[in-house]
Amino acid sequence: MTLPGKRDTTAVAATVLALALALGGCGSGTGSSKGSGSGSAKGSGSGQDVADRASAPAATDTGRYPTPSAPREAEPLPTGAKGTPKGGVARPRDVDQRDADAVGWSALKVMWTSDTVVDSGPQDAGLRAADAGWLTKAYAARLREHQPRSVPGAQWREWAGHRAYTVVTLSKAEDAAMPGETDTEAWGQWTVTATPFGRDDWAGEPTVVVAYLHLTRTAADGTWRVADVTVQ
Repeated sequence: MTLPGKRDTTAVAATVLALALALGGCGSGTGSSKGSGSGSAKGSGSGQDVADRASAPAATDTGRYPTPSAPREAEPLPTGAKGTPKGGVARPRDVDQRDADAVGWSALKVMWTSDTVVDSGPQDAGLRAADAGWLTKAYAARLREHQPRSVPGAQWREWAGHRAYTVVTLSKAEDAAMPGETDTEAWGQWTVTATPFGRDDWAGEPTVVVAYLHLTRTAADGTWRVADVTVQ
């Protein structure tokens, strides 16, 4: 399993491993009890306060973007995720699907949102992103094929003891190495912060990663879908 901050050379494996690591696959996080209620991604309260204090990596000019490929179909796969996390799951119809940034932001938020009450492990978040229709058919299928075979680690078990879920915040980062957008291909770099909050008012340490996205669509006026994610 890769450590935070180390790049994996394979986009699909990197995404799955990063989901497992960033959302409880390795190690044991530290947390604290909060007297007030849990926060939300865009609201006020303890959740936002903790997320805002996370130390985000600085933008770079050497981002590893997925290799461009031919546009893929954007239809979603049949549903099959195991449950709905706290806060629900955004779907493409909720945003302007011709806006690459809106699609990328929403897809990443789904991919890093976990809930120990309904999930067997952090990899379930990736399955929900596929089921919701944010990913190309090919990328969704590859994520399914690369699901981790090991049980969730100590951090996930700690979260489960608090019946925790993650609150995800994202910020767009500029990168001089980012390829230029075309009619059918787009790229993006996002800093993703996932903070666990327990239903018992516990709060864990946030995890921060940088995600590089490759999005495609079949025509200039078509809808964007995420074709690859590489994590740093």
